[in-house]
Amino acid sequence: MKNIALLGSTGSIGVNALKVFEMHPDQFRVVALGAGRNLELLARQIDRFHPSVVAVQDEETAHQLQELRPPHGDYMIRWGNQGFADIVALEKIDTVISAIMGAAGLFPTFAAIRAGKDVALANKETMVMAGGMVMEEAKKQGVSLIPIDSEHSAIFQSLQGHAAEDVRRVILTASGGPFRSLSREQLARVTAADALQHPNWVMGPKITIDSATLMNKGLEVIEAKWLFGLRMDQISVLVHPQSIVHSMVEYMDGSTIAQLGIPDMIIPIAYALSYPRHLENTLPPLDLGSLKTLSFEEPDRDKFRCLTLALEAAETGGTMPAVLNAANEIAVSAFLSGEIGFLAIPELIERTMEKHAPLPGKTLEEVMGADAGARRDARELLAELSG
Repeated sequence: MKNIALLGSTGSIGVNALKVFEMHPDQFRVVALGAGRNLELLARQIDRFHPSVVAVQDEETAHQLQELRPPHGDYMIRWGNQGFADIVALEKIDTVISAIMGAAGLFPTFAAIRAGKDVALANKETMVMAGGMVMEEAKKQGVSLIPIDSEHSAIFQSLQGHAAEDVRRVILTASGGPFRSLSREQLARVTAADALQHPNWVMGPKITIDSATLMNKGLEVIEAKWLFGLRMDQISVLVHPQSIVHSMVEYMDGSTIAQLGIPDMIIPIAYALSYPRHLENTLPPLDLGSLKTLSFEEPDRDKFRCLTLALEAAETGGTMPAVLNAANEIAVSAFLSGEIGFLAIPELIERTMEKHAPLPGKTLEEVMGADAGARRDARELLAELSG
């Protein structure tokens, strides 16, 4: 029985993780839940899974939750960064699922590693902003860091049983999102409602927009670099519209190992928690016989500038990836609220990056300072773009 702290319980990854727990109640126990402001869903999760402690993002939300579900017995409420740090450090917790969206996930993920907990990682921004520090701390503490993202899970699985020095490159696959075949003129007219209609995956709004811009793939490239100890020239991206091949590893002899499956996050979530075992689930199996084709193509980096910007940030290194991520979070939020158009997303990110003088990014303070500065710059630039 693994005792779990689930951070981001009300998001899409968190909801799917709880489905895994329901499928295997003999293997997983929910000790702690961490969430944002979706208190109605959080209250239902408390009723269903009976955690010992819950953390929310601020004191006001904690008071609202206390009114909605008054603490009783061993159930406690915590809040803020310290609240999340407290719950991941609980002695009885074995594994922390890091699924808080965006830069907000960095501090609690790092706190979990420092507390000596194994981490099932769904928060790619942690690795984008501070991948070197995270991997160094994980090695120091002797903890496992197993990816939940379907692409990184596929790479992780495709590396099993093979020597790391034999890897030539990894190939991250991308669905291409809903706008793969559109021209730039057509992209200028798409709306948030259009962008939220992902052809294959059911995800939260932010990551769905990132998929449409291909920023999600850029962030995943940076994450893969740190997770698997790769050089940037060892990471490629291919658009694979069917989302069946989740990623591949090519070896020195030309052999390529791939992981295939239906596009459902329950599979990589369960594997991250049960590694090296593969747990049974209630999903339909992959029926290759019914698929007419599996196709692959190079991404159009001129049309989808966010991927290019992410690769440039990775090459620059230091605090630049943190700036990229912060500017992207501001830009996506502005697009979702109708303040800017789709093509203004990469423009805002690029102009924010141009204003930044990169620092080495060797401390959390340096990284978070770059994040805060980039958000200020992006908001100022946003006023120009939306005005």
